[in-house]
Amino acid sequence: MLGAICASLVSKKARKMVEGIAHTYRILKAEIKPDDRVVWFHAASLGEFEQGRPLMERLREEHPEYKILLTFFSPSGYEVRKNYEGADVICYLPFDTIGNALSFIRLAHPEIAVFIKYEFWKNYLTVARKRGVKLYSVSSIFRPGQYFFQWYGSAKVLRQFDHLFVQNEQSKQLLHSIGIDCTTVVGDTRLDRVIDIKNAAKELPLVEQFVGNSPCFVAGSSWGPDEEIYIPYFAKHKDWKLIIAPHVISEVHLKSIDKLLTANGLTSVRYTDIEAGATVPEGTNVIIVNCFGKLSSIYRYGKVAVVGGGFGVGIHNVPEAAVYGIPVLFGPNNRKFKEAQELKACGGSFEYVDADSFASIMDNFIANPDALTKAGEAAGKYINGNAGAADKCFKAIFDSQL
Repeated sequence: MLGAICASLVSKKARKMVEGIAHTYRILKAEIKPDDRVVWFHAASLGEFEQGRPLMERLREEHPEYKILLTFFSPSGYEVRKNYEGADVICYLPFDTIGNALSFIRLAHPEIAVFIKYEFWKNYLTVARKRGVKLYSVSSIFRPGQYFFQWYGSAKVLRQFDHLFVQNEQSKQLLHSIGIDCTTVVGDTRLDRVIDIKNAAKELPLVEQFVGNSPCFVAGSSWGPDEEIYIPYFAKHKDWKLIIAPHVISEVHLKSIDKLLTANGLTSVRYTDIEAGATVPEGTNVIIVNCFGKLSSIYRYGKVAVVGGGFGVGIHNVPEAAVYGIPVLFGPNNRKFKEAQELKACGGSFEYVDADSFASIMDNFIANPDALTKAGEAAGKYINGNAGAADKCFKAIFDSQL
């Protein structure tokens, strides 16, 4: 907690978090009445929110009499979804201290609490359980190297849950090895969410016009190290259209992309410019998506996609692209991502570690259209074949409780 406060002095993101936490109790007092029946969802950030979203929206539809409380820890989740209409109350979750937990649970008085994926807050879980709150972990995934499974570790915090809905059999077996058997393997609710997103995707005439009859490569959540690999490749394959959606949309990053494109003889236009009516010059090779909210709909126009982050923080949302039945490429930092591993195993995704391995994958797709089709079909089949986790969780948690 002290570290976050100190960080807020120099970090805008940390400052937003500390300031947001300061308003939490005021929000709870104003928005939650003593006789409200509350279901609480906690997501660390935006990715976890998307995993919990199918449950929240179904709860809203089938049990509108319940008030939904949604909490975040990270500003990257709260700032984007603070006006989300699927929840009645949205706020930050204060730091995990006994005092904060006592105050929060007293004011929120939830009947059920759902923690998404890696969220294991010792004091909140302990206090909530003592108050009779039903506690669930959804889309959680465990690995042998985690603290809980070491000789010096403790599973006490995990024992607070009434049930853990885990993503895979390995997680179930690891929990069994430390005496926790209130588990069910259901998969990842994220897959249900990306199917929902695909079904709600918008047609983008500007993108469709740009792509035309050309094959298109979509770079989603793109980072610099990925751009340094795929941009020079498409400088040699200008029959392909390229759409780049940077993970960080800042002028510094956009200018670095512009510079790299120019150095490789590629011409580009920014999405907001053509949206505002600018004419796309003949022969333009690249659209740079310098705005949020378009990527999930843009993937539908791709023949192949890359998901960035694999040379740094870890890959981003692979299923969001794979749901369209296109092969997905990514960098080497993908070992901790279940869907990435399983998509690689079934032939729907491919790892590259440098320019040569990237070129090898793409050259094969270009020379062998059947290989490209087969890889895309494998990706789409994996997503649809592994969906259904949200329905299983909802029935087990809410149909038996509410």
